[in-house]
Amino acid sequence: MLNAENAEPLYIQLKNAVQSAIANGSFNQGDKIPTEIELAETYNVSRITVRKAIEELVRDGYLTKRQGKGTFVNRPKIGRKIEHIISFTAACKANGVSSHSIVTERKKLKADSDTAERLQIQPGESVLYIQRQRYAGEQPLMLENNYYPFDRFAFLMEANLEGSIYELLRSEYNIDPNQPGETILQIVLADEPQAKLLEVPIGQPLFYMNTIIYDQYSKPVHVGKQFIIGDRYQFTL
Repeated sequence: MLNAENAEPLYIQLKNAVQSAIANGSFNQGDKIPTEIELAETYNVSRITVRKAIEELVRDGYLTKRQGKGTFVNRPKIGRKIEHIISFTAACKANGVSSHSIVTERKKLKADSDTAERLQIQPGESVLYIQRQRYAGEQPLMLENNYYPFDRFAFLMEANLEGSIYELLRSEYNIDPNQPGETILQIVLADEPQAKLLEVPIGQPLFYMNTIIYDQYSKPVHVGKQFIIGDRYQFTL
């Protein structure tokens, strides 16, 4: 219970109590927490105290308010340094989260002028387009769209791509995607197809990362156009 005689304000005590409940698993990621009235009764404090504690927890990223639905415990954010090459699988592992992928499209296309220039091939030459849903835990987090020079990466047409493509390239083909080229990071709003694949509402803010990755010999590996759920991912510069 909270202690009114403690020098620490009651709303801070309540904030700490909710944080502890999240940390020890009493409130799990994605759970709806009790209402303001229920928390006020449980901890014997005013609704104003509860509201202030909740506002602080929302501001700090522990909780999210959903209009008309309640307040929910946030899923953990996956973090990575934008200037370093680290696969999605490795980023999830580093953050203590399981991962897997589902291939939604895999086909041969003709390169447009921009993609051809970045992959150092001629416009109209074949590229291998692979789209995957990337899952962190049980929920999709990223919609990955990669374009590979077809002649060099045709073997990916038949490969099992549930895990890390980077690890597959390193272990089986001596191709090490270890050099990032120019990377552009923007905020966009999810359109209908993206929202469906990422299981978010249309208009949800997404990170859009447009990048080119090279191997250890400075040969282009792929152009990447990735859409990432903004409130579950963070980049460190």
